[in-house]
Amino acid sequence: MRRTRRAAAALAAALLAGSSLAADAPAAPTASARHAEHARLAAHSLLIALAAAGGRLVAAGDRGVIVLSDDQGASWRQAADVPTQALLTGVCFFDARHGIAVGHDEVALTTSDGGDSWQLTHDAPEAQRPLLDVWCGSDAQAIAVGAYSTYLVSTDRGASWSERSFAPQPLAQPRRAAGRAGGMEPAVAEAGAAAGGGYHLNRIVGASATQLFIAGEAGHLYRSDDAGAHWQELPSPYAGSFYDVLPLPGGALLASGMRGNLYRSDDAGGSWSRIDTSTVELLDGAAALPGGTLAVVGLSGVVLVSRDGGRSFTLEQQGDRSGLSAALAVGSEALAVVGEGGARRMALGGGAAATPAPGTAR
Repeated sequence: MRRTRRAAAALAAALLAGSSLAADAPAAPTASARHAEHARLAAHSLLIALAAAGGRLVAAGDRGVIVLSDDQGASWRQAADVPTQALLTGVCFFDARHGIAVGHDEVALTTSDGGDSWQLTHDAPEAQRPLLDVWCGSDAQAIAVGAYSTYLVSTDRGASWSERSFAPQPLAQPRRAAGRAGGMEPAVAEAGAAAGGGYHLNRIVGASATQLFIAGEAGHLYRSDDAGAHWQELPSPYAGSFYDVLPLPGGALLASGMRGNLYRSDDAGGSWSRIDTSTVELLDGAAALPGGTLAVVGLSGVVLVSRDGGRSFTLEQQGDRSGLSAALAVGSEALAVVGEGGARRMALGGGAAATPAPGTAR
């Protein structure tokens, strides 16, 4: 089954919530108790998250695999030591050397050498609340978010974590239901949240040092204007889940989610307009390229490209149909992407089939 970044993590979180583990069943070794195995083709395994560490690219994914590229995605090598085999779903960096990766089993890892080696600083497999993303801010502050509104904060670059209640201020105006045009009905979403103990927080991004956004399930979007100290729930145009948010210049914002739904806001999430995408595939990653080009990626090799500041997009369907989960700009017309086929560099334009990068993990 094809899986991508937030989709894979959110689905697994839902399965965990609904599973019934017998109280007297023998405990299986947790993924956080083992080290990621080295594999020659690690760079071609399922990879979910992607971040820049200075000029280096760092990608993370299934079974604790982390791979690094020092040539803008042309070739990749596996990290020397990662003390987990959990699915890793988020990664971020404070600078070229210090970063954090998070994932299932409520795992949090830190690195101080640009991703070559990692240390396990937090895990709680018994909680059955996967972490889905992480944000690295200023002054060593980090925020990790996850299933059922899990919200962890660190003030020491991820060396230690404290859990806080995620309690956003209520909506200033009622949310508009998506009706038949989008995702689940509000009543279904409300019932799911009640059963699970909170909405999944799928993605956290920073527009600046203080302004943050969270994309969540069941049409939930949130904004903080004080680096996460307080949150405001935003009016939402859609009842289905969102998987990414891309801040744009001048307070504009893109929010992407299920069934090809893509929305633009010109007032930091106060109001929204729908963008035609010509696809019904899940959209779960976005990137801004030098010169103003924007790209949104998703399942089935979907790549949406905008050259007018995110007001309209052209579909460039990748020929291999491999699901994509995250993207970073590596040039004015090139992306580094990760997904079900691993990590590679991709040129934009023409919708031609993407070809794997020449390098493999070594």
